[in-house]
Amino acid sequence: MRTALLLAAFLCGPALADRQSFPPVDEADRDPSLVEFRETLLAKIAARDVDTIVALACPDIYLSHGGDGGPEELRANLVLDPQTLSEEYREDADAMREQYWTDLENTLSQPGYFDDEGEFWMPHQWQITLPASLDAHLAYFVTGQNVSLRQQPNRDAPLITRISHEVVILRDHQSSAEYQRVLLTDGTQGYMHSDFLWPMTGHRAAFVKSDAGGWQLCTFVSGD
Repeated sequence: MRTALLLAAFLCGPALADRQSFPPVDEADRDPSLVEFRETLLAKIAARDVDTIVALACPDIYLSHGGDGGPEELRANLVLDPQTLSEEYREDADAMREQYWTDLENTLSQPGYFDDEGEFWMPHQWQITLPASLDAHLAYFVTGQNVSLRQQPNRDAPLITRISHEVVILRDHQSSAEYQRVLLTDGTQGYMHSDFLWPMTGHRAAFVKSDAGGWQLCTFVSGD
């Protein structure tokens, strides 16, 4: 069951919602076979073992909101032949391929939780339900403990407060910026280092136990 986040309509004015913290709790230890599966899969990712990773995926693995899914789409994403890209992106194929591997490894390394169906989802903050009135693309999760919120976008700027595992809003995300201007749910505004911000529409993944009793990677997707 996803945890409700009561943000009210704070985008319309300051200080309309209390701040809430969602400390990470990894429930994987509830099933030793899951721990073993995740460790094996992460080792194969580190080794760039495409064949084994594809073999550990569900026959209908969900990979995008517009694609067909399935192991062959996963293989194509892991290999990323430049010839499958439009000409304007072919020179970026190596960087795009490496980013996919990095996103997969980072996502599967996150704390996760079991949903009501017994599926194991990562990262743990995916269980937070945002209000329908909030554009999910503006919401980010602060992944660190005691992360500095500063008055200006640099590490020497005066400290406003420290943030631990909260949802914040970025109205104007700057993809190449070291610091982002964020809005807390109580209306406080300041600058936070980009390394600690995970988009709430970012990558998430799910492990599902097959009828035969083995775990499989069945979802790896981003977007709302």
